[in-house]
Order: sequence, then structure tokens, then C-alpha cells
Amino acid sequence: MSGIQYKMQQKIIYKIEKAGANSWEKAVTIEQANLDMQEELWLDYFAGDIFEKIKKTTDKRYYV
Repeated sequence: MSGIQYKMQQKIIYKIEKAGANSWEKAVTIEQANLDMQEELWLDYFAGDIFEKIKKTTDKRYYV
């Protein structure tokens, strides 16, 4: 992972954690996490894989 990718991932994780999304039950939407357009575009790259830090629910909510 490049430096830019790592920084963006950490920025997104911080915002999701700040929104309180630390479990599937507390998962938040992009709007609730207050992600900007650039972060939103990166989100699908980082989310979804079972081994990734950012998890995605079937209804497009996110948690860490």
C-alpha cells in the first residue's frame, strides 16, 4: 500500500470511528461518517474484504 493509500485509509477509519461505528449494529452511512467526495470514492477500494479494517454491510453502511 502506498503512502497516499495508507493516509486515506487512516483518514476514513478515523471518521468512521468518530461516528461511533465499531460494530455491525452501529454501522453508519457515508453521510453519517461525514466523508467527503474523495473519501467516498476510496471507500469501496478499502471496504468489503473480510480481511480489511473497514467493513461494509449489505445496506451500504460501514464500520471498523
